Amino acid sequence: MPATASTPAGSTAGSATGSAAGQAAGQAAGGAGRAAAISLRGLSKHFGDVRAVDDLDLDIADGEFFSMLGPSGSGKTTVLRLVAGFEEPTSGTILLGGEDVTTRPPFARDVNTVFQDYAIFPHLSVLENVEYGLRVKKVPRAERRRRAEEALGSVRLAEYAGRRPHQLSGGQRQRVALARALVNRPKVLLLDEPLGALDLKLRREMQIELKQIQRDVGITFVFVTHDQEEALTMSDRVAVFDNGRIEQLATPVELYERPASAFVAGFVGTSNVITGAPARELLGRDGTFVVRPEKVRMTAADAAGPASADGVVLAPGVVREVAYLGALTNTVVELDAGPTVTVSHPNTDTSIDAALERRDQRVVLSWRRDHLVSLGTPGSTSPEEETA
Repeated sequence: MPATASTPAGSTAGSATGSAAGQAAGQAAGGAGRAAAISLRGLSKHFGDVRAVDDLDLDIADGEFFSMLGPSGSGKTTVLRLVAGFEEPTSGTILLGGEDVTTRPPFARDVNTVFQDYAIFPHLSVLENVEYGLRVKKVPRAERRRRAEEALGSVRLAEYAGRRPHQLSGGQRQRVALARALVNRPKVLLLDEPLGALDLKLRREMQIELKQIQRDVGITFVFVTHDQEEALTMSDRVAVFDNGRIEQLATPVELYERPASAFVAGFVGTSNVITGAPARELLGRDGTFVVRPEKVRMTAADAAGPASADGVVLAPGVVREVAYLGALTNTVVELDAGPTVTVSHPNTDTSIDAALERRDQRVVLSWRRDHLVSLGTPGSTSPEEETA
């Protein structure tokens, strides 16, 4: 059976082991009305006793910006290398545009790959770097010059055609590597952590830039990253990998708001987990639940706090830590019910001095029940179903 999972929009329960129904929902969310650029069926790759990719079924739509997200060793890069032809699968089938390419070498597949190190030739100009692949294919000079200039224009580097790589910034070199891949007009562009060598500010700029370029050229981008911000910022859909399987396949909003497992909830952003006796005391039911830090509100215990209501959870506790993060302040509260909960709020009205003074103060936390996500046992009801 396929080893993927997704939660349909609007649902609250998810399986940590994956489900065929969940995969179908995730596939439909991104591919409705579009042909599959990539189809993987029963794809596995074993290195000795290690199952780097474990019986994977996946469809990526034509023209989609698709990200594979996960920690090191989760299988995402191996999937990319299998699609590119750099690795041979242990079992399974790889289809590109409906054609079986499982046994084809890399040069016989209509894909190109951009790597983190770019591999730009330092002795060639920007234009010559972009032309290089066409020259190897013996494309006539006038044609390759026209196509290279067009590719540089698509990545907004036309005026840099005569420069050498050492005269470019990191982001500009990344775009040269992108143009060199796009000039071959592949059906699919594979990107293996291409922003990993850039500093944080430039990475964020290039996230927006890459998405715009993908929209302009209209081809399928398959992006591998361990950075959840990159995946959420750029993608139409995201597959979260762990141990060679897909834990959840969903749109960025669904992935963040409705994680299907504890692993996804912890890897994509920060989550407060409430389970066991605290869940029974605070929520009145068994199970495991998560609530995002920005969904939690905090008031001083002696202030006029939120009113008790059926749709609101109230949780008293004591402030233990305050972390100033510039735009945000994170406050760690030890609840009377036992667990610690992180509260995240923007620094719009509260000074850092006032925030730091809250240490060891008693507070009351509150969050709406419909902001809870249930990772509970099969057959359990969601928090909002209880209050409906």
